[in-house]
Order: sequence, then C-alpha cells, then structure tokens
Amino acid sequence: MKKNLLIIYHSQSGNTGQMAKAVNRGSQGEKTVETRLLRAFDAGLDDLRWADGLLFGTPENFGSMSGALKDFFDRTYYPAEPYQLNLPYALFISAGNDGSGAVRDIDRIAKGYPLRKISEPLIANGDINQQHLEQCEEFGLAMAAGLSIGIF
Repeated sequence: MKKNLLIIYHSQSGNTGQMAKAVNRGSQGEKTVETRLLRAFDAGLDDLRWADGLLFGTPENFGSMSGALKDFFDRTYYPAEPYQLNLPYALFISAGNDGSGAVRDIDRIAKGYPLRKISEPLIANGDINQQHLEQCEEFGLAMAAGLSIGIF
C-alpha cells in the first residue's frame, strides 16, 4: 500500500531549501512512498490530511523556528483538531546556533495536533556543505523507508 510523505519547509537564505531538496531526493529512494515538498506558506490542512508522515524544515531564527513555519502551524492547528492526526514527524534545521529553541518550540506545538516524534532532529550548523546534504538524503530515505514498512 502506497504511503504519503509530506515535507514542509521554509528557507530565507537558501540553506534550509538546500536541505529540503536533499531530504526530498533521499525520500525518492523508496518507491512505495509518494512525497510532496511544499513551502510552509503553500501547505495547508488538506496536505496534512493527505500525509502518512511529516518532515518539517526550518532555519533557526532568533532561537526559534521561522515565522513561516509558525504561520503554517497557526493556520492548521485548530482546523486539524477534529482529525486527531497522530502522524509521525521529524525535523531538519539549519542553525547558526544549536537549533534547540526551534526544536523545543515545534515539539511543543506538535503535541497538540497530536503528532508523534519518531527521531532526533537533523541539525546542520553553519553553511550547508556536502556532508549536510548527504545526511539530509539519508534522513529522507529513512523516513520514507520507515513509512513503507510500517514502523512509524
């Protein structure tokens, strides 16, 4: 049975965008999973209802998630409430610091949907390099594979 993976991200400088594209490339390695890659401003409730799993990407802005990702949560939180989504999710973050503030804030919001965190976040510090992109591809593939075999 085909599963659906939704990758929602925001990128201002391009770092998180590079990560999101690499996560998406990695997820393509699992042929039984269909993936949607959407900017946070373009994603909505219908996308959440379509998904079997979620990956959220954000830069660390002022020690928190981006305003665009927060906007996505603000727009979908109450409309999603009746559906009790209970979807698995994981995070990838482009950080100038340690990324912990963004992780904390997203995890707090995710509990209310409810969503289930299934892995430690992937945090890339500084400028995005080849090693970061390889980690992102592995991250996307791992999520897609987990959905495909039903462990999430």
